[in-house]
Amino acid sequence: MTVYNFSAGPAVLPTPVLEQAQSEFTDYKGSGMSVMELSHRSSLFDAIIKDAEKRLRELMSIPDNYHVLFLQGGASLQFSMVPLNLAQNKKALYVNTGSWSKKAIAAAKELGNVEVEVIASSAKDNFTYIPEITPDMIDQDAAYLHITTNNTIVGTAYKSIPNAGNVPIVADMSSNILANDYDVKDFGIIYAGAQKNIGPAGLTVVIIRDDLLGLYEVNEPMLDYKTQAAANSLYNTPPTFAIYIAQLVFKWLQELGGLPEILKQDQEKAQLLYDAIEKSNLFTSPVRPDSRSLTNIPFVTGNAKLDQKFNVEALAAGFENLKGHRSVGGMRASLYNAFPKEGVQALVTFMEKFEKENGGL
Repeated sequence: MTVYNFSAGPAVLPTPVLEQAQSEFTDYKGSGMSVMELSHRSSLFDAIIKDAEKRLRELMSIPDNYHVLFLQGGASLQFSMVPLNLAQNKKALYVNTGSWSKKAIAAAKELGNVEVEVIASSAKDNFTYIPEITPDMIDQDAAYLHITTNNTIVGTAYKSIPNAGNVPIVADMSSNILANDYDVKDFGIIYAGAQKNIGPAGLTVVIIRDDLLGLYEVNEPMLDYKTQAAANSLYNTPPTFAIYIAQLVFKWLQELGGLPEILKQDQEKAQLLYDAIEKSNLFTSPVRPDSRSLTNIPFVTGNAKLDQKFNVEALAAGFENLKGHRSVGGMRASLYNAFPKEGVQALVTFMEKFEKENGGL
């Protein structure tokens, strides 16, 4: 039975990447050592991390005045690092679009010396859309505006980035990095956990504009962007194997044709599923059409017992991790870059069959 992994993260990885990693697992480039055994100070690993950065810069057209950092702690650690480095004794602006935005807001408040202002929220409508942000809403004296570009749990995404004037935009891009056509120059900081579109869990990518380094004294060097940038992500031992896999994923993306091609493929996959939902008399999308994500697509029947039946039967048919997040229920298909189009086609066929058999319930 073919298995399709719809997990929201850790998520599906490209088969060619897994196969190359397997072939090099016990002996990397004739060294007699696994990548996991290489010193992070060795010439072999130095080549890996430098090539990973070079390929990511090429893929995302990252300007020279931005640093690329390969860190640990997940995107959740960035919820604290961002205000600590950018907003001590200043105001920070947030847009609340779901669970991860709420956690970022809470972390900033916990610091105690940051004035947190939530300028917009879709909470009253169960986060089913991205609220409009207009320039007049943004205090130009604020340290930054924080947004979550794609909301993994509820399936919403920014189609365009707000105009924040001179205020740097900080973006949690964990679930749609390398799956969008945003311009890096529109952001002061982009951060993303790797476990969705980049590689295995344990690596966090931070892209930060040079002028945002060293704004405040940060007494914990591990949490200081300036310290991490000066050490080229090697202040301590980085997640070496995760960076190696990320390098292979970046290479795979380039060989596919780069972001324009992968975005085209992502749009085609998402449209297949959205079209099936729209024509269905059983399944519906809870998300407003103008805010729908390409990478995380929730859908429901409107009947909790029927949703449960679908999830049980889908799992038995080889569709792994389709069950919606515990906070919202229903179903959710995460269609990251490495997820195959034939998996979406198989899911649509299964949904049609299920509807014929259960649509009258």
